[in-house]
Amino acid sequence: MTRVIAIALAETDAQRAEAFDVMVQLRPHLTRESFVAQARRQTDAVGWKLVTARVDGRVVACSGFRIAEWLAWGKALYVDDLVTDANLRSGGHGGALFDWLVTHAREAGCDSLQLDSGVQRFDAHRFYLTKRMELRSHHFSLKL
Repeated sequence: MTRVIAIALAETDAQRAEAFDVMVQLRPHLTRESFVAQARRQTDAVGWKLVTARVDGRVVACSGFRIAEWLAWGKALYVDDLVTDANLRSGGHGGALFDWLVTHAREAGCDSLQLDSGVQRFDAHRFYLTKRMELRSHHFSLKL
């Protein structure tokens, strides 16, 4: 029996909190309370949105993203976070969520979908390459 993956924006604090158990797998420094508060601040400041993929009402994958314009890319959907529950990987949940992001970007008139991925995330890199993404740059960081 195939389980239906329901994908929708998480627009309330309660809906965001439901995504925490999956998001913390990618962002382990967060607490549920700090995640919800940070999500609210990012939404207000830069239009950040959270989208969840659910199976039987349970969040199995989620993604934080924003749509903006950059000199380098034009109008783009930038994926800040994309994570599938570690116990459910390779079940099509991340792929369905990624495909939703691509469709959402096209419907919003974006020129591209962009994301950064940690250098240690080899499985994620394979996934992105299967989704026809190209490795186009290195991201540098300076801790302050």
